[in-house]
Amino acid sequence: MAQKPTSPGKKKTDSAPVEKKAPSKKRSDSFELEPSQGRKIHLTDVALRDGHQSLLATRMRSEDLIPAAEELDKVGFWSLEVWGGATFDACLRFLKEDPWERLKAFRKAAPNTRLQMLLRGQNLVGYRHYADDVLEQFIVKSAEHGIDVFRIFDALNDIRNIKPAMKVVKQCKKHVEATICYTVSPVHSLHHYVEQAKELEDLGADTICIKDMAGLLPPFEAYELIRRMKAAVRTPIHLHTHYTSGMASMSSLMAILGGLDILDTAMSPLSGGTSHPPTETFIAALKNTPYDTGLDLSQLTPVAGKLREARKKYHQFESDFTGVDTDILLSQVPGGMLSNLASQLAEQNAINKMQEVLEEIPRVRKDMGYPPLVTPSSQIVGSQATMNVLTGDRYKVITNETKNYFLGYYGKPPGSLDSQTRQKAIAGAKPITGRPADNLDPELTVAKKELSDHKVSIEDVLSYALFPSVALQFIDERERGELKPEILEPLAQGGKPPSSHDLHLAPVEFRVMLHGETYHIHVSGSGQTVDGRKPYYIKVDDKLEEVYLEPLQEVLAGGPEAPISSGTAKGGRPTPSGPGDITTPMPGRVVKVLVAEGDQVSTGDSVLVIEAMKMENQVTAPIDGTVKAIHVKEGDQVNSDETLVQIE
Repeated sequence: MAQKPTSPGKKKTDSAPVEKKAPSKKRSDSFELEPSQGRKIHLTDVALRDGHQSLLATRMRSEDLIPAAEELDKVGFWSLEVWGGATFDACLRFLKEDPWERLKAFRKAAPNTRLQMLLRGQNLVGYRHYADDVLEQFIVKSAEHGIDVFRIFDALNDIRNIKPAMKVVKQCKKHVEATICYTVSPVHSLHHYVEQAKELEDLGADTICIKDMAGLLPPFEAYELIRRMKAAVRTPIHLHTHYTSGMASMSSLMAILGGLDILDTAMSPLSGGTSHPPTETFIAALKNTPYDTGLDLSQLTPVAGKLREARKKYHQFESDFTGVDTDILLSQVPGGMLSNLASQLAEQNAINKMQEVLEEIPRVRKDMGYPPLVTPSSQIVGSQATMNVLTGDRYKVITNETKNYFLGYYGKPPGSLDSQTRQKAIAGAKPITGRPADNLDPELTVAKKELSDHKVSIEDVLSYALFPSVALQFIDERERGELKPEILEPLAQGGKPPSSHDLHLAPVEFRVMLHGETYHIHVSGSGQTVDGRKPYYIKVDDKLEEVYLEPLQEVLAGGPEAPISSGTAKGGRPTPSGPGDITTPMPGRVVKVLVAEGDQVSTGDSVLVIEAMKMENQVTAPIDGTVKAIHVKEGDQVNSDETLVQIE
């Protein structure tokens, strides 16, 4: 077996000495271009994780990813990013694949290259903080099944939230890549990032990653940032930047000139747009220079062809935000967040308010102390901005996650919080000041107990602890024989991937096959008939479309529709009319029903948990009283014009 490529050593930079300057709070630092002495640049290819997550809504299946990993293993990359981020959730929720089996298959396919994952600090691969027992077991099992490099970040750059994960990874004798989320705000500066890098080095980071998730890092600032970091720390520096604004290749090259050690790129079929700079381009651009990657471009041609062909299968998931989007330099909204916002507004029949939401996001971000917009802070800020616009009254409705943010449950914000907004959000509750996870009870024992009626592994328990309703549905479908777990098992054992017709997904409302591709259709609502044409709101693979059907087609779609009374919403539930009628602040899915008919509740008590925009929000009682009726069950899709629970 070939040896894994060696890690760049922790040596002092060979770049010219950096003149010491007083820290500047402004972003108008003057830059002097003095290229450092050349060194080999190492590449991490991220196509198998962030590439398709950015461009194809994380929908690529293992049948297309595993063969590509096998080919890329022969190239000599520093690492391949294959797991973590949104891929874990997407495997369970949409693809009906076991994410743990996918990881095992990757390890079998690529034995000679480091496998890398994205870990959201105490959030792991989810959207909230998890207890330390979940964090420890998740990392242990991830390492056991093949992860070599753990890229660990926190959405607020609160180092308290990544320190425990770093410790466990070290105990597993794996590589810690501690990460700094790059953003632009009045409270962030180059000096600020350099000081964070020094702190991460002191904590034992093996490499330090600059994570530019929105593509905001300008070329000359990239050069200066790397120079300053290389002068301050001995730890190798890794750059991760997205192409969204069009600056990524320029910024990456300038970072290389400044002394960068490792660069993230994506195979060309999954590069550009909201993804990353193309791998092949950088191999060619640096060839026969002091920064030569040492990689053979000809080895990548076959796998590029396969990925290009595979991408065609996922055309229905192509992002609406393609090419270069310079508006992100103003809004700082990542491409994935844009798609979520558009979907939520479309469900509210308010897509025309998109620009208002984009203008509101920077204001909400300022109120929250300028958090970097990355999961989950991007969802928190985006959801609250959406509610502010839809209600027409800022913070009239405050999401549960916004409240938790102001209470300190996500960590320490980079800047000062707006005091009036904070008081309105927390409603007299006392914020915490320590590490959020210190307030969490162990979760694994409870998870095991709740799965006691199922035959499950520790990996299943971890999946359930992270995504209870999604994982439970997956486990139930597997036990009923509605899934084919054997799809991934041959891959993990080195066998051939199955053909497309062998795949079996969980039953949905409709499954339509067209040109060999399967589309999942869900009719989510309808409007009033006008001039003999009726609008239906249809989700095709989670993308909302508005279609118009003639009366005959309306009958075929479900029969003549009975007149809807003024007291009934489109979903068949009552429309809100009284102070005790509970609705959801935005469309979503019911994760848990926390009350039963006849229960006594007080104002502010949690009655439901609704998942919307990747966040789980608790819906609370608006009045004191008795639960009169419950109109939903777990798993139901709900809209904001429906009464979900009635209290009298």
